[in-house]
Amino acid sequence: MGDKKKWFQLDLGLNKKPAAGGTCGCGKTSGGCGSHAAEPPKDDYAISAKEFDAAVEQELTQETMVGQTRKDGFQQVFDVKMDRRTAFRKLTASLMVGAGAVHTSCSVTAGEEAKEKAQLDWEEQFKGNYKLMTQDEKQATVDRLVRSYQLRKKENIKMTATDASKDVLFGYAFNISKCQGYMDCVSACVEENNQDRNSQMQYIRIHEMKDGEGFKFNEADDNYYHEVPAEGHFYMGTQCFHCDNPPCVNVCPVQATWREEDGLVVVDYDWCIGCRYCMAACPYDGRRFNWSKPEVPEDEINKNQHYLGNRLRKKGVMEKCTFCVQRSRSGKDPACVEACPTGARIFGNLLDPDSTIRWVLENKQVFRLKEDLGTEPKFWYFMD
Repeated sequence: MGDKKKWFQLDLGLNKKPAAGGTCGCGKTSGGCGSHAAEPPKDDYAISAKEFDAAVEQELTQETMVGQTRKDGFQQVFDVKMDRRTAFRKLTASLMVGAGAVHTSCSVTAGEEAKEKAQLDWEEQFKGNYKLMTQDEKQATVDRLVRSYQLRKKENIKMTATDASKDVLFGYAFNISKCQGYMDCVSACVEENNQDRNSQMQYIRIHEMKDGEGFKFNEADDNYYHEVPAEGHFYMGTQCFHCDNPPCVNVCPVQATWREEDGLVVVDYDWCIGCRYCMAACPYDGRRFNWSKPEVPEDEINKNQHYLGNRLRKKGVMEKCTFCVQRSRSGKDPACVEACPTGARIFGNLLDPDSTIRWVLENKQVFRLKEDLGTEPKFWYFMD
């Protein structure tokens, strides 16, 4: 705590491994705030992060090797290592999509739009992992999703696949002294990121805690329905902390989640198999699993979307805060920062010496949760 150069000690090389154990002060050994989730079961069919990175490098270099061609999406889908149940489910889904596409394309009664939709579904089913895509392939899948939405909803959306910018490393700071528990940030996040309205899914949680008793997450009220701020209490927000050494990435058996160059930990929703290993591995309770297809009224859908961010998700995949990638990579603050009425939330580029986030880290007594785990979260707390 209080180390003014803490921001500079981020392990950008991802050399650290999370230490075993660790507590958040919730007083429980299981359950509670979700930070003591059991270790994910070992899967003999899972591919390690090291193996996947090696595969990525091979994929990217194969194009230039004489006599070799780069694997297409179809090959990637069926070459990925996964458990038998997941592989069978993926094969079954693929066969159903394929059968539907063939039936529609051969039907004499199907219209041109129906045939186009079937073709789009087929191509989407067998696209590769986003991390392995070329820029042209990324743009192609974005174009397919936009066109598919037009055919289904008769509405237009704007979707981007903007990559991380050079010399940018996003960080976040939360002023506990200023947060009054209004939850404007939560509402803004739900609306901005097209979260399911039926299940009341929330990426952000505001914890109401008693003064003088420390951070007792197991005793905190996360769903208060009274006037705030409540006397004798303080408020603390949590969400995905976008760790520099994220344990969620290390346990994903199909590498559907990874850390981008600007520090954002993202999810390829179409590659995610819903095993929830990442949910169990996250020590900050930062991930959410959608048990049903997210439902958002058409007039409430945010049509300004990013492929790795707030695009509409399918059922049975992991979701999380992305620091509003659709906003942050276009030079804007995340929706929660913009909506906070007290200025308790600060966001910016850690590599910019003139940024507000850097000033806070260099001039305030800052701390991070569970630093002993070596996860290097890019989310700090401080008090005036």
